[in-house]
Amino acid sequence: MRIELVGVGKRYRREWILRQIDLDLMPGGRYAVTGPNGSGKSTLLKMLSGHLTPSKGTIRYSYQEKPVPVAEVYEHLAFAAPYIELIEEFTLLEAIRFHERFRPLLPGLTIERLIERLGLERARHRPVAQFSSGMKQRLKLALACCTRADYLLLDEPTTNLDAQGITWYHDLLEEFVGDRLLVIASNVADDYRMCTGEIDILAYKRKAKS
Repeated sequence: MRIELVGVGKRYRREWILRQIDLDLMPGGRYAVTGPNGSGKSTLLKMLSGHLTPSKGTIRYSYQEKPVPVAEVYEHLAFAAPYIELIEEFTLLEAIRFHERFRPLLPGLTIERLIERLGLERARHRPVAQFSSGMKQRLKLALACCTRADYLLLDEPTTNLDAQGITWYHDLLEEFVGDRLLVIASNVADDYRMCTGEIDILAYKRKAKS
């Protein structure tokens, strides 16, 4: 998946949050979106996902050099963020089965193997509502990274994870990201240590004020 941003900006009411963003995110690239809390990192990821429309400029999506309409972007995307809710009435097993009905898992990956990878074999029949915040975050990350998708967006991925969970997160990335486009937004350097490109969101905050 390739994503090109040309002159992109976003404002709420009369205030520009981000402005004059020119980026070319290439297939297989690993990019970190950095900056303090409240600086617009999540806003950028929501625009990259197609869920938020820019106030100005153009975002172009392409896959294997063919244009992808914004209405079809979700078919190529996997997204994990603290503000994306799980259906807590489902058990773990039901949640994964429901997800797989709409978004298949990576080739060769079964539901049972995913539960084992989560380390939650004993919780397979427990409602998600009874999970700790760390367990819920693991499930969000696993569903994103293990979904058959061409690009991954991860916003503040280690939120609610303890030291063991953070190690688990890095192992998950190493095992499942492969050659897909990856964008991680965080103000914690260890979250995006596998990324080779950096997008400093403050550069576009300064432009928004100019």
